Formats: sequence, structure tokens, C-alpha cells
Amino acid sequence: MSELKAFIISQNNSEGLADHVVQRILKDGDGNNDSVLNYDEFLHLVHNPKYGQIFGQLVRRYTDSYIHFLLPRRRDPHRTVVDGAVEDATTCCPPALGMVIISLIEIVFYAIDAAKGSTVNATGPIASLFIYDPHRRYEAWRYITYMFVHIGCFHLVVNLAVQILLGVPLEMVHRWWRVLLIYFAGVIAGSLGTSLTDPSVKLAGASGGVYSLITAHISSIIMNWKEMEFPALQLLIFLIITGCDVGTAIYNRYVLNINEHIGYSAHFAGALAGLLVGIHILRNFRVTRAEKIIWWISTVTYVFLMGFAIVWNIAYVSYFPTQIYSKNF
Repeated sequence: MSELKAFIISQNNSEGLADHVVQRILKDGDGNNDSVLNYDEFLHLVHNPKYGQIFGQLVRRYTDSYIHFLLPRRRDPHRTVVDGAVEDATTCCPPALGMVIISLIEIVFYAIDAAKGSTVNATGPIASLFIYDPHRRYEAWRYITYMFVHIGCFHLVVNLAVQILLGVPLEMVHRWWRVLLIYFAGVIAGSLGTSLTDPSVKLAGASGGVYSLITAHISSIIMNWKEMEFPALQLLIFLIITGCDVGTAIYNRYVLNINEHIGYSAHFAGALAGLLVGIHILRNFRVTRAEKIIWWISTVTYVFLMGFAIVWNIAYVSYFPTQIYSKNF
């Protein structure tokens, strides 16, 4: 009981929970008065309506610790943020379901291909219809829907893990619709970027969107530097993750001459889109003059790059492989 007492006092010290109140809580939980809380007594104490708020706050603090490490927190509850909101930065209302729904759709589509075709060779019905195929660029939906096609279980699991671990915390602070905009911006940038740098390469997977989520965290760090915990460490971690993956893909292809038919440029383009769009639409909790300049630079850069890629895809048909107009699904 002494350990539980010390724990409760330490976790609620800022809220002024008196020592005699802690003693009363422990006494109520100790049903047989042996000064020891067994498992059943502890469960009864936790589920006691009288103390539900206290233990609920303890659980929330532990779950929030991960969120607060990754995302900006408000230091002054009276500070007005950019969009005029005064609610806490991290919230579950509305629920952070954007990345969860996207992930579920990807799982369902992968299961369909696994049952009716091959997920390794992308010959299933979903892959045939949705994969980005440079010979079928006229089917414009493929510039987006390739995100639902995954080559192998490992490919799917890695993307799902990153989407949930990085996407959901972003949604809890910046709202689901902002995160989805960044995600789809990364997906589209991935296909457009691949079409320019590797015009003959097919593209599958959500890596463009996944990398946009990684660099969206970098955007949040840049625009909320003073509101973050350990911003320099976080920035370094995300830069290392992004740089190592893209660098490895480039090294394997151009130095070791390993042709894995992986559109590494989709990773880079998605990462760039996540950074630029993230700076543009993620919540900025304290706007400075320098951040306004960064905002305009990112906006102009993104519009120019996307416009250039779209015009190139439409105007320079001879740059791309010959189109195949027969149905393959």
C-alpha cells in the first residue's frame, strides 16, 4: 500500500490531493484491513465511482506521455491559437479515425487479392484495377488508388504500423481532415514524382502517404518549436528515419545496381509533399513573422512543383511508355 500511496501522491501533487485523502482512498480499498491490497481489492478500488476520476487521470497521463513527446502541447490555457480554438491541443473528440479507416480499407483490399490472386506479383483483382501502371496513365484514378495495393504482407504491415503510430497522434492534435489532406497529398506526389523520374516503373503501396506523415511531424516541429518537448531530438529522429530509407534505396539502385523495381522517388516526393503541405495546413499554436515567411515559401513551392508535374504528365506524352487501352481486369 505504501507504493500505491506514493504513486497517487506523486501523480496528483499538482492538483493538491491531501495526504489524508490518499489515506482514505487506501482505507476504502483495503476491505479486510490487513494493510495489503490484493488484486481483487485493487480492482474494486479502481472501479469505485468515488475515485474513478482520479484513476482515470492517471491512465490519461500515461497515454498522453507518448502524444506529448511527439506533438506540441499548449503551455498557456488562455492562449488563443491560430484557428481560434481554446480546447486542449490533444483531444479524442472528434475521434481520430482517419488513419484507422484508411488502414482497414487497405487490409480488406489486400485480403481480396490474397484470396483471389497474388499479392506478390500484383495480379489480384484489386491490384489490376488500382496499381499505378505507366502504360495506363489515362486511368487517372491510379495516381491515387495505388496506395491500396501492397506487394507482400511485410510491405502492408510496415505501412500500417507507421500510419497508426504517427498518423493517429497527429489527428489528435491537428484533426483528422488535416492529416488526411497531407496523406493524400503525399500519395499523389508519390505517383507524379515517380512518373517523372521513373516513367516506366509501376507503383504500389502507401509509402508516399506514409512518408508524408513522417515529414508532417517535421512540419509540426518547425512551426511549433517552442511548444514542443525535445524538438531538436524529434527533428533529428525523423530526419534520420527518412534519410536512411531513401538513401538506402538510392544506394542499392545506383551504387550496387540492385534493380528492385521500387519507386524510391515516391518516398522522396511523398516526404517533400508532407513537409510543404504540413507547414501550410497543420495548426500553428503561436505564429511568428519567420513562420509566416516559411508558410508562404512552402505554399508557393508546393503549388509550383505539383503544377509542373501535372503539366508534364499531360503535355509530354512522348516521354512516357505507350498506352495500352485493352482491359486487364
